[in-house]
Amino acid sequence: MFLSFQLAWRFRSDKRKNGFISFISASSTMGIALGCFVLILLLSVMNGFEGELKSRLLSVIPHAEIWSFQSEGMQNWRSILSETKQDERVRHVEPYAKATGMLQKGKAMKAVELTALDPEFSAGNSLLSIINQEQWLSFVEQPNAILLGAGVMEKLNVQIGQSVQLLVPQLSNDLSLKAPKTLWLKVSGEIKIGGELDNHIGVFHLSKATETLGIRTGAQGLRFQFHDPFVAKKAIRDIGYQIKQPSYLSNWTLTQGNLYQDIQLVRAVVYLALILVITVACFNIVSTLVMAVNEKQAEIAMLKTMGTQDSQIIRIFMIQGVINGVSGTFLGVIMGVIVASNLSEIATFFEQISGIRFLSGDIYFINFLPSELNWHEVAITAVIALVLSFVATIYPARKAARVNPAQIL
Repeated sequence: MFLSFQLAWRFRSDKRKNGFISFISASSTMGIALGCFVLILLLSVMNGFEGELKSRLLSVIPHAEIWSFQSEGMQNWRSILSETKQDERVRHVEPYAKATGMLQKGKAMKAVELTALDPEFSAGNSLLSIINQEQWLSFVEQPNAILLGAGVMEKLNVQIGQSVQLLVPQLSNDLSLKAPKTLWLKVSGEIKIGGELDNHIGVFHLSKATETLGIRTGAQGLRFQFHDPFVAKKAIRDIGYQIKQPSYLSNWTLTQGNLYQDIQLVRAVVYLALILVITVACFNIVSTLVMAVNEKQAEIAMLKTMGTQDSQIIRIFMIQGVINGVSGTFLGVIMGVIVASNLSEIATFFEQISGIRFLSGDIYFINFLPSELNWHEVAITAVIALVLSFVATIYPARKAARVNPAQIL
């Protein structure tokens, strides 16, 4: 094996080698390196987006909701809440109600989707992690208080401590519109999640919502947060089937799932496209070795005349090709790991010198380029590149073993 490696290295570094073969050999190495580098980098970005989606957006919005068909609200919701708390998958559950209306401050108006919560049940709610503690305490102490998204406050040009008017549409028994109900609410705090949610989100007291909307049971439904948000779809069905009264079921994959689906789609496309890039680079290994075999036919004939076995000839050229694959894979993995580990800082640096924002917080739920290196995916990328480069050496190596020394000499 050492002899095979020694001969492979000499063939590869032969100074008399054709310059075109050297170029093809170098391009195959760089192609594999580039494919590994970009694949690791983009997968890390996808992991970063998925991680931010889970830690930011899914830590604030409910993972699932159950609400009643009936306008008077959910019956026996306290007993249902106590039962569902026993489910090991459930991290937090609380009563809520929803209201859609118009907020007015002076001449400015903004449509909002308000969620009504009861501070009594809000301990453990992830929403508290993004709200200033003093603002939350102010909200709890004032029954007519409201928390507004940063985008809503900007649109209405309203400050904390000022009052806004809420117009809630009303339906009569024959489903015709009546004059809207009007509430004056005092802004006690700001909600800043990031992205589009900030432009239409608001939170006010459940007691105020039930009074305004005519919810006699005290809650429209229950909203859940699970330890693992990706079990929400199945978990909420399991919980919903245990509730006897007619109810609607919803989960975050229906309301915000487009973000997650986009991430998964891009991940699949990246995998496919860059594995094809690595495959094309491995075809260059085939071309390099085929040309090397044709150029080294005299040397192969002399080796076979001196007693070299076909298996040794095969090993010589397979090792020569694998060296290209290993070199490219090692180079690409090292570059990918280094850049992916520091991508956020690198992106911030280029934003500062170019003055261009790669991600806008007004559109996306984050305003920076996230990256999360997954060593499992790094290993898979390296293995794929090495296997493809190994497979690419089989045909040229077998072609070298079939050289007829008598004919060549």
